[in-house]
Amino acid sequence: MAANTATNPPVRRLIVIGLGLIGGSVALAAKKRGLVGEVFALNRSADSLQFAKDAGIIDQGFQSIEELLSGTKENDLILLGVPVLAMGPILKQVQQYLETDATITDVGSTKSNIVELARDAWSGLPSNFVPGHPIAGSENFGVQAARADLFEQHRVILTPTGHESHRHLQRVRDLWTDLGAEVDEMSPEHHDKILAATSHLPHILAFTLVDQLASMEEQTEVLRYAAGGFRDFSRIAGSDPVMWRDILIANRESITARIEEFESHLENLKSALKNSSPEQIQEIFERAQKTRKGFLHKSDEKL
Repeated sequence: MAANTATNPPVRRLIVIGLGLIGGSVALAAKKRGLVGEVFALNRSADSLQFAKDAGIIDQGFQSIEELLSGTKENDLILLGVPVLAMGPILKQVQQYLETDATITDVGSTKSNIVELARDAWSGLPSNFVPGHPIAGSENFGVQAARADLFEQHRVILTPTGHESHRHLQRVRDLWTDLGAEVDEMSPEHHDKILAATSHLPHILAFTLVDQLASMEEQTEVLRYAAGGFRDFSRIAGSDPVMWRDILIANRESITARIEEFESHLENLKSALKNSSPEQIQEIFERAQKTRKGFLHKSDEKL
């Protein structure tokens, strides 16, 4: 679906519930590309709503879901951007106050639990709900960090359940495509398993390393002499702690399995060090280097 002009947008009204980095960036990008007629948003912070309105990211801000959803029509799209553990009450309120067949999607970093929360809210999965997750972000958070180019040349994973209608699935796919993203599909369970390894575990390692350094007696000296490698690796430890706390709890089974696998690999390296085995250490490093170079060769993006 090609981008439309603002006089005839594919989405009459984009309704963002939870106006953080992702929700704010979707709103900003959609407005700039003429994909939406207007943007309504709900957020707990009145200051964030005012900032977004002043910055032209949204047209109106609300702090009541009932008021927010009043007047919603079928060609509107509701984007849920709240932390994953806050999704249950929000889904129940959407179910209670939404009176039309507007498309509903989310941007949560875990999918299986959100699907179950939607099933519980509607007593069965509704045909207008399409779970999704944009693989894009920043160590900065909040609507103040919103960027219109955040999703360009990034992947978005949709996790259809088989209960959604083709019309709603296509609307969500078209929105992300028009924002410059590449859209993939997989099951919620497979998504959670893959993202536990590629996103959740790296965040855990970064948070843990920085926390370890902060507890060292030589903290000031350690951080003073930290070079670019530490800066690059620790960057994601600046991410929203509440959001990542919720992600870890919501996907704890898959993440725990990945932590245990990592512990096994770390133990192998520790054993090689104790045994003064340069060959084993080099073998591990060369295997990792080869994997890294192969990834960069196949990827359209540079890490």
